[in-house]
Formats: sequence, structure tokens, C-alpha cells
Amino acid sequence: MASREDAKAVVRRLHALGGGGGEIVRKAAAREIARMDPLDANELIHHVIQLARGGWEPATCVLSSFVAALGRESASIPYADSLRRMAEVQSLESVADLFQTAPAHKEFDEGAAARADAKAFTQSLGHSKQQARLTRDPDVLARLSAVSNPAVIRNALLNPRLTEEIVVRMAARRPARPEPLVEIWKSTRWSVRHAVRRALVFNPYLPPEVGVKIVPLLNGNDLAELAADASVHASLREQAARLLKGG
Repeated sequence: MASREDAKAVVRRLHALGGGGGEIVRKAAAREIARMDPLDANELIHHVIQLARGGWEPATCVLSSFVAALGRESASIPYADSLRRMAEVQSLESVADLFQTAPAHKEFDEGAAARADAKAFTQSLGHSKQQARLTRDPDVLARLSAVSNPAVIRNALLNPRLTEEIVVRMAARRPARPEPLVEIWKSTRWSVRHAVRRALVFNPYLPPEVGVKIVPLLNGNDLAELAADASVHASLREQAARLLKGG
């Protein structure tokens, strides 16, 4: 089994690649998981979570790469589908929680989204995507960031003039289609920001399968607030409560 010291060694290697976040570290985390058998991989992830919860800064940085790898690099992990089942057998709830799937706590009216976008934007989708990525006008960028089309949001997130304030508003918008929220989570530039993570995880329209990967990255105050928030999915509340108890 992967020991706590094994986990520390892995964390040090990954942290030396550039701390938390970023494609290089995420792919390296996926390789570390893939080279182990499922039992050892789950033990590794569990130890990294515990080290991060204990306040060890390198683990706190690297944990985001591990949880991102489980979502974005799962195709490179041969046994990814069996990790949750094995984590349950091992009684590693902190790891099993990362694989929860369920509908969002609140469902979005797709028809209303299409009507709102059509009313707000008369140009073609291609033009809107290009403008979202390239505009220098902060008012235009803010307006484009309010649309529900995930392709437009994906391009807006690449605009160098986009600010954290706008992204937080995007992440907190309610009602919201789930796809734009997922695009924010996929953004290596923005998903590392605490305010953005917080806005996403407290949004009842966020798919829980994304939310459960954000919860371990929150601080104690956020976890306590999340555990008591009836507006979010029950799986997120329960996960936050377990992490607060050290589970």
C-alpha cells in the first residue's frame, strides 16, 4: 500500500514541476495514479488529501492537480472506472466522494437560455466566439460573459483582459446552464482561484461530479459553510462534513 511517506515523495516531485494547477502537473498526477494498482492509487490520493487538510503547503498546491486528473485525464488511467468501487471497499470515503455523480441540485430551463441569448446577441455564434476571445472592450467582454453558450464562455475565459471579478460573477450566476460552469472549472487559469472555486461549488446549478472535486480544495470556513447550506447538493454537504471531521 502507498504510505504517507510515499505520498509525500510524490507530492514533492509534482510540486517541483510548478506547484498546483497547469497541464504539466495534472498530467504528471495522472501518470502517478496510472502506474499504481487501484488500491495503492486510492491510498495515495487519500494521503494527499489528508496532507493538504493538515496544512502542508505542497500538498495543498498539488491536490488540485490530482482531482483535476481524475476528471480530465481519466482516459489515461486504465482502471479509472474501478477507483470508486475500490475506495468504497477500502473505506476511503474522502476518495470515494471524488467520484460521485448526480443531477445538479437545480435544473436549468434550456428554452429560457436560448431565448435570452437570442435576445441579447444578434450576431452569429462564430462572431460571438471570436469577439469573446479578442475584444478589448471590458463592457463587451462582460456582456459576452453573461451568455449561456459554453463555446462563447470558453473563448471569453481565454481573453487576457478578463478579470477575476467577472469570472466570479459568471461562476455564481443563477440560474445557469451547467456547461458554462464546467468550462470555468476546466480553465487552468481561473479554476485555481479561491473566489472562483467558492462561487462554483456554492452554485446549485453546478453538476455534483464537478463540485465533489472542488470541495477538498476549500478551506475550513468554506467547508463549514457548505456543510450547512441547504441550497447545494446533499452529496457536497455530506462530503464537506466528512472532511471537517477528518474523514
